[in-house]
Amino acid sequence: MPANAVDAAALEAILLAAPFHRWLGLRLSALDEDGVEISMPWRAEFVADPGIGYTHGGILATLIDLTADFAIAAKLGRGVPTVDMRVDYHRAALSGEALVGRGRIIRMGRTLATAEATVLRADGTLIASGRGVYLTAAP
Repeated sequence: MPANAVDAAALEAILLAAPFHRWLGLRLSALDEDGVEISMPWRAEFVADPGIGYTHGGILATLIDLTADFAIAAKLGRGVPTVDMRVDYHRAALSGEALVGRGRIIRMGRTLATAEATVLRADGTLIASGRGVYLTAAP
């Protein structure tokens, strides 16, 4: 696996360049040669069912996608487009729960890369997991 092309500050700057990522409240909470960790505070707008108060699956899928993507971005120094993605939902993320995404690269190629990510509660409980394929070829 290649070394990281950027440090944590540069990778977080790339992450937060997108207004949507800033709205989500994302923060790069860890970066090493094996992967990334992205934290996301809970927002009332994430609620899918006000009666139950669980987080919409699209928000969880977004965190899976971004965390896997930025594991690759750490190696390339830029974000990459998603080609395909799969998400499995294991538990509900309830109102008020901050979430943490952890991502790592499975395979890094010149054209495509595969990365996986998990979404966890702050206590480490698994909420969702997924895997994506990303276009690594230079634009």
